[in-house]
Amino acid sequence: MINQVQDVLGFHQRALSLRAYRQEVLAANIANADTPHYKARDIDFKASLQGALGGGGQVSLLRTSERHLPAAGNATGGAKLMYRTESQSSVDGNTVDMDVERAAFAENAIQYEASITFINGMLRTLQSAMQER
Repeated sequence: MINQVQDVLGFHQRALSLRAYRQEVLAANIANADTPHYKARDIDFKASLQGALGGGGQVSLLRTSERHLPAAGNATGGAKLMYRTESQSSVDGNTVDMDVERAAFAENAIQYEASITFINGMLRTLQSAMQER
């Protein structure tokens, strides 16, 4: 029984970590909307989550330099940053589309909150089941 609970909570922990990481990436895109030659980035959430789950529970960040420190808690599951497809050309080479970024940011925030609500409900159910015994 405990293993089943750990598996379910482990899945949600990885999903929340990836959602938080994606939120940081989207916030960076929004912050750099006026930076010349900045290329908007994002992760493929589904592929990243599948990669994190396929790693047997041990996940790690992608390190682009040997001098980078390893992450504590390896939260993002090796999520690979990809460049967002350019929807509208910009004279200064910036590929951030604020409408796309705001929509993705809001959608990701809602999904993050929904996951937390689901986890809270599951934990309340477990707590209730333990109190009744």
